[in-house]
Amino acid sequence: MRRSNPDDGLDPFCKQRDFSLFAGGLFEFLRRRTPPYRDDRFRDIVAIFIPTLAWLPLLVLAALEGHLFRGSVATPFLTDLEVHVRLLVALPLLIAAGEIADQRMRPLLHQFIAESLVPNDAMPQFEAAVTSAFRLRNSVLGAALLIAFVYGVGILVIWRQYVALDTASWYATSTTQGSVLSLAGIWYAFVSLPIFQFVLCRWYFLLFIWARFLWQISRIRLSLIPTHPDRMGGLGFLSEATRALIVFAVAHGALLAGWLATRVVFLGASLTEFKGEIAAIVFFVLCVALGPLLVFATPLKEARRQGLRDYGTLAMRYVREFDAKWLHGGTHSKEPLIGSADIQSLADLGSSYNLVRSMRTTPITQQVVLRFVAATLLPVLPLLLTMMSLEALVKKLVGILF
Repeated sequence: MRRSNPDDGLDPFCKQRDFSLFAGGLFEFLRRRTPPYRDDRFRDIVAIFIPTLAWLPLLVLAALEGHLFRGSVATPFLTDLEVHVRLLVALPLLIAAGEIADQRMRPLLHQFIAESLVPNDAMPQFEAAVTSAFRLRNSVLGAALLIAFVYGVGILVIWRQYVALDTASWYATSTTQGSVLSLAGIWYAFVSLPIFQFVLCRWYFLLFIWARFLWQISRIRLSLIPTHPDRMGGLGFLSEATRALIVFAVAHGALLAGWLATRVVFLGASLTEFKGEIAAIVFFVLCVALGPLLVFATPLKEARRQGLRDYGTLAMRYVREFDAKWLHGGTHSKEPLIGSADIQSLADLGSSYNLVRSMRTTPITQQVVLRFVAATLLPVLPLLLTMMSLEALVKKLVGILF
């Protein structure tokens, strides 16, 4: 089989390479053009430079236009917590999340092969799914469509018509002809916000590729083992792989916290008024991060049913022979009962059958779900101080814990 660079979409099973959906695209293109001695620090540089490029000019331009503090406009720059959280917290988190996902999901491809989950006759189909994922990940057309979507829909439609404030703010002033962007507003609308939306939309695009890849793999008749200790037929490593998306969940929690902070701190709303929005974001993160794993529900159910049939038949044969030998056959008197392996084998067979019965029908554990819920809600916790003082909050926590 011809060996080549998997990043070009050819032969992704080269032993020197690992599978990663998060190493390609625009950032990888720029990384390859940095000096070699800076290669290992490229992500750190990007994580600092891009948020700085997005936020610092806004501070300077807003200051020059006199829109930093209260009194100048209804919504001055320094009190727009939603913007600060989006550009200084969520954006770096999304960039860092790509690095973490890249490192932790690289061994994923070899897990399928190392655990012999893909039968030999299905390897061409498996290779085709991997190659397709690589090509889509590195698609120039995909990146171009993302940029077009950001400017054509994200800015001109969603932001201008549904998100931007109607009142005078640091990025726009009201005139008889409508809202007019300030200098800071022009930078925000055509540089800062597109940068953020591109990084966010690229994440959704990569997760779409991830979901598509898993769906294609689920169409293969995998060699799932019903008695595997992970109780997922051997797919437990997929559940662990989702831990790479925890920072992605924290970034969404930060976006939620920034949106809530503006309304709670400056508009006087109560945090309890937004329970629906909070639940919606948590549900969205769970769907995006864990939803793709549900494609294995059918194969796992089938493996469990087949395992119950196979081990049920085996158990019936064994217990009949055991009963005939030790209880009704009369031959047990010729063989010592103490030290016989028959009883231990019977216990082991029962354990195997119970293991099949307890097999999960999805490679998602309750612990993983709770982990994502906690990660999403973590940035929102400081807003609890708007409902009660820190002292009262500490007393309640102490009362609950102790």
